[in-house]
Amino acid sequence: MARDMRRHWLVFGAVGAVWVLALIRMFVHPLPVVPLLFNWTPSLPYKVAIADYRSGAISRGDLVVYAFEGPAGEVAYPGLRHQALFKRVAGVEGDVVTVQGRDVFVNGAPVGRAKTHAFDRRELSPIAPTVIPAGHLYVQGTSADSFDSRYSLSGLVRVQDVKSRVIPLL
Repeated sequence: MARDMRRHWLVFGAVGAVWVLALIRMFVHPLPVVPLLFNWTPSLPYKVAIADYRSGAISRGDLVVYAFEGPAGEVAYPGLRHQALFKRVAGVEGDVVTVQGRDVFVNGAPVGRAKTHAFDRRELSPIAPTVIPAGHLYVQGTSADSFDSRYSLSGLVRVQDVKSRVIPLL
């Protein structure tokens, strides 16, 4: 009986610690404070990942976690500002972003189709054609519903806002 109680308290303690870390992340410090990341959205197929804080150049194809500082955080969705987002890098400095209708391409390769409206029926415009400037990245989720660089409200991500590379576990 005492062993069962001890085991239950260990489980309750672990669950409580996860909740405390989640609340700190939501209300105090939006970026991950432990290297273990949980993805609750369909933006990428990975649900659990480890943050790799080692420095080094970010390359196309890398998974990254970054602090959202896009235009949507200032006007349309202020709750997104500074939140940690988990995406794949689809374009780097010097790459050419083009748009045909609502289809978005990086260096001629299709990276996604911009939806016309967000979940709250707010109109969404695709990113403007551009050459990715120095110090910026084009990031992309794998879901059609991912809020990423396809949209002008999200835009390109500054390299300085990238907090770490990400290594998927599950």
